[in-house]
Amino acid sequence: MVVLPVLITLLAAILCIFMFRSRSWQQKITLASSGGHFAISLTLLWVVQRKGIQVLQVGNWPAPFGITLAVDLMSALMLVITGFIGFWIAVYSIGGIDEQRASYGFYPLFNLLLTGVSGAFSTGDLFNLYVWFEVMLTASFVLIALGGERAQLEGATKYVILNLIASILFLTATGLLYALTGTLNMADLAIRLAGISPKELVTTLAILYLVAFGIKSAIFPFFFWLPASYHTPPVVVTALFSGLLTKVGVYALIRVFTLIFVADIPFTHTLLLALGGFTMVTGVLGAAAQWEIRRLLSFHIISQIGYLLMGLGLFTQNAIAGSIYFMVHVILAKTILFLVAGAAERISGSYDLKQMGGLYRQEPALALLFALPALSLAGLPPLSGFFAKLILVKAGLESGSYPIVITALAVSFLTLFSMSKIWGEAFWKPAPAQLKKRPKNPYIWIPILVLTLTVVVIGLWSEPLYRFSYQAAGQLLDSSIYIQAVMGKIP
Repeated sequence: MVVLPVLITLLAAILCIFMFRSRSWQQKITLASSGGHFAISLTLLWVVQRKGIQVLQVGNWPAPFGITLAVDLMSALMLVITGFIGFWIAVYSIGGIDEQRASYGFYPLFNLLLTGVSGAFSTGDLFNLYVWFEVMLTASFVLIALGGERAQLEGATKYVILNLIASILFLTATGLLYALTGTLNMADLAIRLAGISPKELVTTLAILYLVAFGIKSAIFPFFFWLPASYHTPPVVVTALFSGLLTKVGVYALIRVFTLIFVADIPFTHTLLLALGGFTMVTGVLGAAAQWEIRRLLSFHIISQIGYLLMGLGLFTQNAIAGSIYFMVHVILAKTILFLVAGAAERISGSYDLKQMGGLYRQEPALALLFALPALSLAGLPPLSGFFAKLILVKAGLESGSYPIVITALAVSFLTLFSMSKIWGEAFWKPAPAQLKKRPKNPYIWIPILVLTLTVVVIGLWSEPLYRFSYQAAGQLLDSSIYIQAVMGKIP
């Protein structure tokens, strides 16, 4: 089961290529693969909860000599959310992707991107993590440029250059780490690095990985490529990227800075905490200055990543549980907001807030479907964002980290200001021109509705997800559990 989420999407990508001339068959294959991915991942999560970390040694080569796939509670949860988001974006794409882009290979690339994301969440070795990042980069670069519009090509160029720099740094750090330890298996690295002296060597490598993953996660000060590129492709692509791509980078940071690079916590994790604060502030201030709704939401991707770093930097079980909870919340909320932006553009004909208006009167249901995830993103109760931020703030107060707590609360108020700006301009003010009367497309409305209901549900019934997140955080912090599962021995 560990390898099935990767295989099912890879097979779907291949089948979509064979069905290249039939958009209908590509859609059916993609719906079946993403739905199957979700079902398999959900079952895998159930297995991991009851039987512990699931490990596959490919080809029966024992760790650390072969390729290891390992799924613990956090990676299983990320696989579930990948399948869930992938399925509903696939549904949205039926009404949201034009015939031209579908004919250029949207569906094979969509499945290939899910393959890379699933592989990154499942791998147990750093070199294969690099490989899966490159699979994602290849698919995402073509998806951004798909259609060949001038703005897309400009955004794609910035996107690929910065991500290639991150890949070079990642590969360089991985080569140096192998030279130092003779292994790239994460569990084996956790054992061997504990005996490396001087510790400054390990800390230097940790910073290299922080920069590489930081660029891919769009943290401060490496974030500028994201708002320059994410607003250029169709909103279906942007929603997929906002929900999953940067979160893979954050997942990688959480993985290596809880398992591998824990020799100099006072330095590395304090640095992560400071970067989290700067990421929050720069992202939300950038959002406040925008008038193009997709660029505004893109800056908020950056801002919310700061909260994920906050939990990792605090490095307590409750804080990391908050990051895991927040990850689920923000993936859902940001995906919804981009999908709502796409629906709003179909009615108003523009993504420019100055040219939008009147949507509340014309489409009150769409206004509600925007308001709920927007208020959740700002952290208002009883929505999921409130509980995600409450956990992180409580962990910050327990650790005595008052500056980051004050920053997190202030950024929440500024987030509410940005969401109010969208509401006032796009929904509340009178329409500057006659709005388009289009029949409701169920392929666009149903995904937004289901995802919004999910945000409401995990807010109203937050305790089960919090308990799971707390359990997953405990598993991350006790590295001996992971090492025992992969290596078959306790360090």
